Amino acid sequence: MATNAVDETEATKATTDEKAVDTTKSDEVPETEVRAAADDAQTKEEAPSGVGQGAAAVVSAALGVVSLTGSWIGTVASARQNLVGQLETAQNAGVAQQIQAVYGDAWQTTALWGGLFALMALVVGVVTLARPAFGTPGRIQAPWIKSVAWAGVALGVIGLFLAVLKYTGILLGLPSAG
Repeated sequence: MATNAVDETEATKATTDEKAVDTTKSDEVPETEVRAAADDAQTKEEAPSGVGQGAAAVVSAALGVVSLTGSWIGTVASARQNLVGQLETAQNAGVAQQIQAVYGDAWQTTALWGGLFALMALVVGVVTLARPAFGTPGRIQAPWIKSVAWAGVALGVIGLFLAVLKYTGILLGLPSAG
């Protein structure tokens, strides 16, 4: 019986060794697969997602809309200029001088703020459209980003044009006093 026990022990050792060898062999991954996975991970990390360009396009369009509709800061600056005009105008000043000091300067302040927002919309839109030229070669910009950026540029141009017309008095100028 002793010989039989020794044979069983050796058989168990051999089976255990085979299992150990089998498990190590199945856990190994070919080196080419490891390199491919590493390259894919680097490509995903390096490739820009376009989120920044999309956000810039939306900001450009929003600034263009603000330049056309007016902004809180433009309203506050206009009201401040109106108050300054009232305080600095003498009681004995002529009507034309009072109108210019109280209303004309405030109107021009509103036009300046509208023009500033229009100019920002124009710059952000143009930079967004030009960005792919300086980015990853072969990477195209999403069509919706281009569309929204072009809308921001168009609104910026229109807003800037209207701001210049308002500031110079060509569009809705002050009434004559006389």
